[in-house]
Amino acid sequence: MADQDPELQAIRAARLAQLQKQGPSTSAPASGPSDQDAAEQRKQEDQMRRDLLATVLDSSARERLSRISLVNPSLSKQIESILLRMAQSGQLRSRMTEDQLIGLLEQAEAAQAKAAPKTTISYQRRKAYDDDDDDFDL
Repeated sequence: MADQDPELQAIRAARLAQLQKQGPSTSAPASGPSDQDAAEQRKQEDQMRRDLLATVLDSSARERLSRISLVNPSLSKQIESILLRMAQSGQLRSRMTEDQLIGLLEQAEAAQAKAAPKTTISYQRRKAYDDDDDDFDL
């Protein structure tokens, strides 16, 4: 255990140096502004995401994606991330139309269907206790 003490001391020293470089902004009273900064950064990222989607999709495709986000937000986020990756990698040459978005949605649905097979319910009726002839003997 004595071997680990110099390593532990080096790690602690590095961490202390890192905290000192950050300054007093990591203290407890200043945590409020850092939360505000994080919220502001998230707002900016969302705005950049919406702007990029606005340039990638035409108006009808944007409307369809917004309707999908109302019904199924996780699917909408998945499609948005796919579109952003395609735009960043240069796979989109022009604005995506509604028909192309429908094709992308169908591909995503097919991929999900392969990943999670549908469950089926089978009913097994008991024939020994389901005798209709007994009802007429009264």
